[in-house]
Amino acid sequence: MSTACHGVRGFFSISAAAMTIVVTTAVVLLSGPQLAAGARVLINHAELRRRDIATAAGGGGGDGACATAVAPFGYPCEEHEVTTQDGYILGLQRIPRGRIGGVTGGGAAAARQPVLLQHGVLVDGMTWLLGSPEESLPYILADQGFDVWIANNRGTRWSSRHVSLDPKSRSYWNWSWDDIVVNDMPAIVDYVCSHTGQKPHYVGHSMGTLVALAAFSEGRMVDKLKSAALLSPVAYLSHITTPIGVVLAKAFAGELISDLLGIAEFNPASPQVSNLVRTFCRKPGMNCYDLLTSFTAADIFLKYEPQPTSTKTLIHLAQTVRDGVLTKYDYVMPDANVARYGQADPPAYDMAAIPAWFPLFLSYGGRDSLSDPADVALLLDDLRRRGHAGDRLTVQYLPQLAHADFVIGVCAKDLVYNDVISFFRRFH
Repeated sequence: MSTACHGVRGFFSISAAAMTIVVTTAVVLLSGPQLAAGARVLINHAELRRRDIATAAGGGGGDGACATAVAPFGYPCEEHEVTTQDGYILGLQRIPRGRIGGVTGGGAAAARQPVLLQHGVLVDGMTWLLGSPEESLPYILADQGFDVWIANNRGTRWSSRHVSLDPKSRSYWNWSWDDIVVNDMPAIVDYVCSHTGQKPHYVGHSMGTLVALAAFSEGRMVDKLKSAALLSPVAYLSHITTPIGVVLAKAFAGELISDLLGIAEFNPASPQVSNLVRTFCRKPGMNCYDLLTSFTAADIFLKYEPQPTSTKTLIHLAQTVRDGVLTKYDYVMPDANVARYGQADPPAYDMAAIPAWFPLFLSYGGRDSLSDPADVALLLDDLRRRGHAGDRLTVQYLPQLAHADFVIGVCAKDLVYNDVISFFRRFH
């Protein structure tokens, strides 16, 4: 592969405190901007100046992602809401067709194949929209004739409401990613199906792949989706190599934050979280500055991301790192697990139980210290053990890519997205 896509190594210029927050949240705990050494992200300064950044930086509410990020590029965009069975009100953005006046911009949205995009933890749907239309997946899909839907996890800026719970309360944040599997994803998929009259394709990144794989292993949504493209797939985390991530997981950092400090909402901007994280970064050998590589527009990124999540979700991810298996949330005390699951240990998600007939596209990188190739190999072994093969399992290995290259890498279109689109067209 050409190395022309790569620029200068180094992270954006922000304060040590902000660096620590972003590193130990958006990267270490699976979300975000971990790029291959020297990789350059696709944020385009000239394009971004067309956006109302000040409005976007104001947080939730306002005009939403459509007005602040999509419409300025000339794309039609709709704001939608779906309420989960447990009462969380989730925001969805829809780009029903390509750029107005563009070559592929016309045509009825109802005739277009829907695609649902699901982001990782500690970011939201904006992470798909930070770049130019020529290099960002939602715009590329829309210009290729797809009807694009962008999900936003509960607790993030456009999914921060509940029918009865106050987002400032501990009870609002009493959930882990198990609840996204059981409640959020089915509600979103049902909503897209009902509004388009078609089964959507699915694209997940990082934790967006984890919740999908967990759901598929229990038979959820496989009958309501046409296929799934999983970028930087996460099911096992035994080989995670990010140093601070290993330390935090083994030190039960999530439990410390939740139990000792009483923090149910993990907000990277809060003083309690940032102070605790800085303590871990001061440990000998923990160089937080070396965990990420370049963003060309950190000021832009930090106006949109990172986003809060529940501390319980981060504890759940840490349990996966420590235990080496993918299970439902472990309440640790056998009695608590029995009360929740009817057994002393949390049930495992069996990746081998994913139906072999369901089409999967897996793309992973050789420089990914979060979705490590050795862990992806374990997932592939599980899938193949039950007969996933042929056109039902497409695997793409890109040795030069790291975790966030699959979402904000400048070469993602040429290296990944074109193949994703070809895969979707096989099951159109």
